[in-house]
Amino acid sequence: MKGLTLKPLVTAMALTFALGACSTSTTGSGDTNLAPNVVAQQIIENNAGNPFFKPYDTYLGIPDFDKIKPEHYLPAFKAGIAQHQAEMQAIIDNPEAPNFANTIEAMEFSGELTSKVASVFYNLTGADTNDALQTISKEVSPMLSSASDDVLLNDKLFQKVKAVYDSRDSLGLNTAQSKLLVDTYKSFTRGGANLNDADKTKLRGLNDQIGKLSLEFGDNLLAETNAFELVIDNKANLSGLPQDVINTAADTAAKRGHEGKWVFTTSRPSITPFLTYADSRELREKIYNGYIMRGNNDNANDNKQILAKMAALRAERAQLMGYKTHAHFVLEERTAKTPENVYELLNKVWPAALAQAEAEVDVMQELIDSEGGDFKLAGWDWWYYSDKIRVAKYSFNEQQTRPYFSLENTLKGVFYTANRLFGITVKERTDLPKYNDEVRTWEVYDKDGSLMAIFMGDYYVRDSKRGGAWMNSYRQQYKMNGVDSKPIIVNVLNYPRPSAGEPSLLTFDEASTLFHEFGHALHGMLSDVQYRSQAGTSVPRDYVEFPSQVMENWMTQPEVLAQFAKHYKTGEVIPQELVKKIQAASKFNQGFATVEYMAATKLDLDWHTVTDFTPKDAAKFEAESLNKMGLINEIAPRYRSTYFSHIFSGGYSAGYYSYLWSDILGADAFEAFKENGIFDQTTAEAFRNNILSQGGSEDPMLLYKQFRGKEAGIDPLLRSRGLLAK
Repeated sequence: MKGLTLKPLVTAMALTFALGACSTSTTGSGDTNLAPNVVAQQIIENNAGNPFFKPYDTYLGIPDFDKIKPEHYLPAFKAGIAQHQAEMQAIIDNPEAPNFANTIEAMEFSGELTSKVASVFYNLTGADTNDALQTISKEVSPMLSSASDDVLLNDKLFQKVKAVYDSRDSLGLNTAQSKLLVDTYKSFTRGGANLNDADKTKLRGLNDQIGKLSLEFGDNLLAETNAFELVIDNKANLSGLPQDVINTAADTAAKRGHEGKWVFTTSRPSITPFLTYADSRELREKIYNGYIMRGNNDNANDNKQILAKMAALRAERAQLMGYKTHAHFVLEERTAKTPENVYELLNKVWPAALAQAEAEVDVMQELIDSEGGDFKLAGWDWWYYSDKIRVAKYSFNEQQTRPYFSLENTLKGVFYTANRLFGITVKERTDLPKYNDEVRTWEVYDKDGSLMAIFMGDYYVRDSKRGGAWMNSYRQQYKMNGVDSKPIIVNVLNYPRPSAGEPSLLTFDEASTLFHEFGHALHGMLSDVQYRSQAGTSVPRDYVEFPSQVMENWMTQPEVLAQFAKHYKTGEVIPQELVKKIQAASKFNQGFATVEYMAATKLDLDWHTVTDFTPKDAAKFEAESLNKMGLINEIAPRYRSTYFSHIFSGGYSAGYYSYLWSDILGADAFEAFKENGIFDQTTAEAFRNNILSQGGSEDPMLLYKQFRGKEAGIDPLLRSRGLLAK
């Protein structure tokens, strides 16, 4: 999940943009005849010790994690929803003619309590969940969905918004204000405001079902991931594995009650080195199948019927709203605009990527044959034999890089790069509240010495954390009542913990992910906008990965590597010979990497361009989709349907293509730095002022052209992946 950016429901309007669901007025007050503001006040008075009901007594308003307990969430959500209902009613009841301030801005600045509790709750359900939070989530989801629909389907409120929208040309609004007005109006029309009463009721039901199924999908996947373990009790079966991988497996075994044995799981830090180095083909096959069969084992955690029903319900909802498919509905708000445009892009890249992958198969099969193997290359062999080829061709494997990329040193490299580009500095604090003992916290200062943000890092894999890597916020930057709210940003990753007295050592790819996620963090921390709904990463889904893709490029630059890529024992800077091997091998296996990603992308689009409402046979549909695209048997999609959490329990439905779309922008943007100097201050300032600071306050492609002076081309991406025809 490299690069996945998750955003909690941080504003009342963000809530209406993101959700949509069931019945009305779910406040849980026990008396639905009471006014919402009275309901909210009663809940607050009856829960005086709830930390959400008073300002956090902490530095810069960091959430008071030590005081927040599971029992605090439901009352806080209920009070927040009731307060928001009262705020919306006040807008409706205002006797003054609707204008930008008393309608659009009033909505934008509403929902403070909902924002406060949601930002904590949804961060923790991803990063440090437990049974209590998962149970609460199932109750909260329909409540928030109902609150969203209560706004979007309220005709009196919509008429006020429409009145402001219809007079927009005479209001003298600036660019950000105009965009906020248009986005607010479109959130209503896309939320069903123009439907008749019967269809509004139907829409609520569809939204409610989809929301509940999405939660169930995610819970099942987490259970499946945590349930699988490859237990090894014969040391001979560890043949080929590096010692640090063996040490980590021993630690995992001890924590799971298998003392004296070794345990490997389907988490990336565990399965990837096993598939890459384990000599036992039988065990590689076992763990590989354990990974690709998650959610597809015909047990209590099976996801096939859930995802098929979700796809059908999304299609029904899209057509109710007047769109051909769910993908057409989603992409209208993306820079790609239509699924046809996305398919066109994929079809430009797919042939070259597939041809490269097929060539990679041939080379590996030749190696298998030369070693006397009597089998054909399979999916569980790819990592193992591609690594052998890489070693033979480049005298390089990623284990050679681990000693130079300790987590601590790589963090120094990230901070060094940000300082050289934007002048920011960091100061670690160990005395600030955190939700888990493993979290680290830094103050972030701008180049003028002013405090700019709080940055948290949560780096180690654990069972309470879902897989992948992402950035999120506990508070976004925005300005209200003369106060510039400082953002609180978090990066969450899944690196192996330190073991046997050594630091956490990263592969080259894992270190690259750290740079990537910090690119998202910079997008949040350097934000300088008026409105919270436009802050930082509040941009179209197919644009949000762009700043993080750019950030990856600095890690591979010799000047940057010399600053941080130092042997964790000797302090020796990574040898130039090894750097040259890294650069030479950077295009290796790009056929595989591009094809497995694009296969998942095409699978996502196929699920979300269905036009009928009957749930498909998930296994059959997936097989037909992969066959149609010509995917070779040796490669599985990066995410098969039953564990494709991006699209069935995250925000990427019909949008997984976004990484490739953003990578085109990223590769093209870094060309500007290569042309002018990788730390050229004029280029860096242009990137900060036009991209990072602007968030979603302006049309993103216009911002890109202001930075680059032209539209992005595809050639830099193909060249960076070695896919451009010579």
